[in-house]
Amino acid sequence: MFRKFAYAFGAAAVVAGVVGIAKADNFTGAGATFPAPVYSAWAQAYHGATGNELNYQAIGSGGGIRQIKAKTVDFGASDKPLQPAELNAAGLLQFPTVIGGIVPIVNIPGVTAGKLRLSGPVLGDLFLGKIRRWDDAAIARLNPGVKLPSLPVTVVHRADGSGTSFIFTSYLSAVNRDWAARVGANDSVNWPTGLGGKGNDGVAAFVKQTSGSIGYVEYIYARKDNVAWTYVENKAHQYPNPDPVSFAAAAANAPWGRAPGNYVLLIDEPGAKAWPISGATFLLMYKNPGNAQKAAEVLKFVDWSYKNGDAAAGKLDYVPLPLSVKNMIRKQWLQITAGGKPVYVSK
Repeated sequence: MFRKFAYAFGAAAVVAGVVGIAKADNFTGAGATFPAPVYSAWAQAYHGATGNELNYQAIGSGGGIRQIKAKTVDFGASDKPLQPAELNAAGLLQFPTVIGGIVPIVNIPGVTAGKLRLSGPVLGDLFLGKIRRWDDAAIARLNPGVKLPSLPVTVVHRADGSGTSFIFTSYLSAVNRDWAARVGANDSVNWPTGLGGKGNDGVAAFVKQTSGSIGYVEYIYARKDNVAWTYVENKAHQYPNPDPVSFAAAAANAPWGRAPGNYVLLIDEPGAKAWPISGATFLLMYKNPGNAQKAAEVLKFVDWSYKNGDAAAGKLDYVPLPLSVKNMIRKQWLQITAGGKPVYVSK
C-alpha cells in the first residue's frame, strides 16, 4: 500500500513518499519551499513511471543546507547557492533544477493583483519601515490613478532560514543603498520590522489575513493563495508581468559553465522583459556519498525530471533549464563517485 506524494500547503513541512515498509529505491531530500510544487509534480509522475519514491520535506533552504551537511538526507535543496569555498570545504556538489521568480504580495483594500507598481528603492524603504503608510507620496507617484488608503504598512517576512529571503534581500541590496548598508543579503537577516511566517505558504497566509500587509513569495504561492502581487520596476525601467517569459528573460545571459560551483544569481538582470527578482533553485549532494545507491537514485530522479518534467514545470510557472545546461550538469554528476567510479551515468 502506498500514499501518493502529498503537497501539504500551510504545514510546517511538505512530505512525500510512502507509508509502509521502506524499499531500496526510496530516497529523501529536504530544504527549499520555493521549488516544492514542481518537486511534488515530478515525484508523483516519477513514482507512476518507475515505482521509485521521494520523501521531500519543505523546511526552508537553511534547513536543507543543515540536513545535507548533517548527512540526514540524500540531497539538500536551497535557493541560496553556496559559495565555491563552502562547497569545497563540505565536499558538496551543487546544481540547478529550475528557475522561478519572487513577487511582492500585498493586502490593501481595493488593490487587486497587478494593480500596484513598486520600484526597488520604494520596496526597500517599505521593508526597512521607512515608508509607514500606503498613501505615502513615494508610492503614490508610481501609481497615478490608484486609490491608496491611509493605512499602516505591516511587513511580513520569513521566520526561517530561506533561499527565497536570500534572493529577495539580494535584490533589495542591489537596488536600495540603505538596505545594503543596514541589513544586507542572506537567507536569514535581522529584519528591521515586521512579522515572521514559516515558508512561502506561511508568508502568504499572514499577508492574506493582515490588512495593510506586504510580503514576498515565490510566484506560484501568490497564484495558489489568490493574494495580490505587485509589479516591480526592472533595470530597463519597465514593469514586466511575473511569469515564465520574464523569468526566462532574466536567465537569458546566465553564466552557466563559467561560474565556479554553479554559483549564479539572477538579480536585476538587464532586458526590458526581465523580472528583476528571479533565481534558480539548487540541489546539494556529496561528491563522495555515504550511500552510493541512494545518491544514484537521486540522480536518476533528476535526470528523469530533466527529460520528462519540463511541461509540468511550465504549468507551475517555473522555467526549465536549457538542454545545454542540463547536459553540462549531467557531466558534473560524474564527480559524484564511490570507489573511484561515478554512482550514476546518464544515458
